[in-house]
Amino acid sequence: MDKRMLLAIILSIAILIGYQYLMPTAPPVAPVKDAKEAVAEKDKSPKAVPQSPVPSLMPKPDISISGVEKEIKVENDLYIAVLTSKGGAIKNIELKKYKDKNNRPIVLKGDDVLSPMSIGIDEEFQFSNVNFSIKGKDIKLDSAAKTADLIFEYSAGGRSIRRTYTFHSSDYGISLKDETGGLTSYWITLGKNFGIYEKDDSTHFGPVILKDADRIEFTAKDLKETKSFREGVKWIAQEDKYFFSSIVPKGQVEEAKAWNKNGEPMTAIKLAGGVNNYFIYAGPKEYDSLKKIGAGLEHIVDFGFFSLLARPLFWLMKLFYGIFPNYGVSIIILTILVRIPFIPLINKGQASMKKLQDIQPRMAEIKEKYKSDPQRMQKELMELYKKNKVNPMGGCLPMLLQIPVFFALYKVLLIAIELRGAPFALWITDLSIKDPYYIMPVIMGATMVIQQKMTPSSMDPTQQKIMMIMPIVFTFMFLTFPSGLVLYWLVNNVLSIVQQWQVNKKLKKQQA
Repeated sequence: MDKRMLLAIILSIAILIGYQYLMPTAPPVAPVKDAKEAVAEKDKSPKAVPQSPVPSLMPKPDISISGVEKEIKVENDLYIAVLTSKGGAIKNIELKKYKDKNNRPIVLKGDDVLSPMSIGIDEEFQFSNVNFSIKGKDIKLDSAAKTADLIFEYSAGGRSIRRTYTFHSSDYGISLKDETGGLTSYWITLGKNFGIYEKDDSTHFGPVILKDADRIEFTAKDLKETKSFREGVKWIAQEDKYFFSSIVPKGQVEEAKAWNKNGEPMTAIKLAGGVNNYFIYAGPKEYDSLKKIGAGLEHIVDFGFFSLLARPLFWLMKLFYGIFPNYGVSIIILTILVRIPFIPLINKGQASMKKLQDIQPRMAEIKEKYKSDPQRMQKELMELYKKNKVNPMGGCLPMLLQIPVFFALYKVLLIAIELRGAPFALWITDLSIKDPYYIMPVIMGATMVIQQKMTPSSMDPTQQKIMMIMPIVFTFMFLTFPSGLVLYWLVNNVLSIVQQWQVNKKLKKQQA
């Protein structure tokens, strides 16, 4: 039993560290074929879906760069956006409500070479290099001026593009209408880095495509070959831990693709020429706000494998914050609430561990007496358990049942943007980052030692020494964990100590 418990704990740690990295990010998708392969496959099977022509075989438009680049600034309650006449695209968006480590506003900016919302006939995005004329000037939106349009126009070589951006005073969302002439179809992209502020190894960083209800992530390593999607594409996005940008087409998408461009993963969508409308979002991953939009953007908030548990826990955390406006207090209340359903099971498990400890000498005798006869040994042990009403799995079961809840809550505390910059008390001024003085992780490690000392054990001396390493391992792991996660684990340990003390006290009375 004890070896099983030890194995369960070690496996839990391994899953905790590697959980978000080991989950598959995308189903295998057939890469876009080159022109010769596409023709050959078409001859063999007339039902095969034709692939996009290879860029090198496409007719290049007669496009030239002219005029001086001009920038237009748009400001509302939430952001300051800079748009450029070069490509009629977005250059960057400064988020007013969110600050970096130096207390400066966070800026979501596009790559200098390929700006967000760039369009083109192929992946070269030729129209990103041309100068559009602009109808409009700097815009400032407020309660008096709630919406405004900005129009970019380009016309040359029999091709015309008119882009109309519509901005709103209290909304991260931007509407875009493209009206094209002389183009049978075209691609539109977010560029390389728009929507990305900082990399965090604990969460995905880079492009995402929503296909039907499936969130498909990409990294540069995934994209040794271009991956193409022709049905069910809802939107494309670029994300980091707390922020993202997205293009949500309102019309039919002909194709979406993800590919590796000079070591950078990128995505784009292809639509028929004519009139196309889009919804653009660049800002924080605020789940409730994104769900209200009704475009499936809430799927950008990845609650992980246990999302069915994570979502109600997330809702409860925000509910408690509404009552007690401190996310540290909210985490403490949530930890207590989550533990309540497991109290009877934990009590039973702790009592079972105590009984198992009491019969340890008899177990050792049986193992020694029947060491050459494993079957007889197992039979005698089972009879001993039955006689003393001991369940050898009693100590493991409560912990195993808590693992899904733990991982769900772990994911909520890891990705919730609500914790970003949220203070708790004293030196903990941001629950989303590590404890700057490592005080809380050290206290947490100390509570683990106390918990182990109080918990009955039937382990041999070697196993007990191995278990004493666990508080040290956990302490070093949690040194760099967000303070919100450490707070949860610390409170959980304290509750375990209190519960174990009560069980031990009750067992002493029964034995007296």
